[in-house]
Amino acid sequence: MAASEAKSKTDLKVIVLGAASVGKTCLLQRYLTGEFADTISSIGASLALKRWGDWNVALWDTAGEERYASLSSFYCRGAAVAILVVDLTEAASVTRLREVFIPLLHDSVDSCLTVVVGTKLDLASGTDREVKTSVGRALAEDEHRKQVERALMRDANSYLQSVPTEKLYYETSAKTGEGVAEVFEFIQGTLLEEMERRRSGGGGRGKGAGGMDRAIRVGEGGPTKNKSCCDK
Repeated sequence: MAASEAKSKTDLKVIVLGAASVGKTCLLQRYLTGEFADTISSIGASLALKRWGDWNVALWDTAGEERYASLSSFYCRGAAVAILVVDLTEAASVTRLREVFIPLLHDSVDSCLTVVVGTKLDLASGTDREVKTSVGRALAEDEHRKQVERALMRDANSYLQSVPTEKLYYETSAKTGEGVAEVFEFIQGTLLEEMERRRSGGGGRGKGAGGMDRAIRVGEGGPTKNKSCCDK
């Protein structure tokens, strides 16, 4: 879909962030199509539109290579949700998320709902698993705390402070489908509840409430190149 068309139709923006090869595209494709397969995807970012209730949602899948970090920053702007992806079989993916992509998110968005997703659960058995559940949960809770603090600087009633922290970390397998639906069901339910609250007259929150005070401004697409989904 052309960026200009997406701009006019998008109400909410969800961004997927993480290092290269953590399986971001496979995660999204499993959610969108119900299938696990190598696909052609873009370098820079790729866009999918999804209807959640009365709202049009833009799902932005970003490249994980460091040379595209500036593009990822561009696509983060206006995000209501950031899905932070780590590879359960690669401890370095947590380090990359902390050192590169979370700072990038902080520089681009005042505050938003963040969810941490561990991928490749089907491969993370025994010694092949490098990221413990406790590490993923701690990462999710720590980042949510920071987002709440940022939101409360602008809005003392930010909905982020009422989000249950036990719902902010998931372990998934795009190959088997395990855990994938739960990620997006939680995000969808949380956003729609807040959007309905605003529509019914409980609004008044500003930019610090997760970017949901206005239509998302969807940016122009970046350069593209063929690539396997699971390398992204």
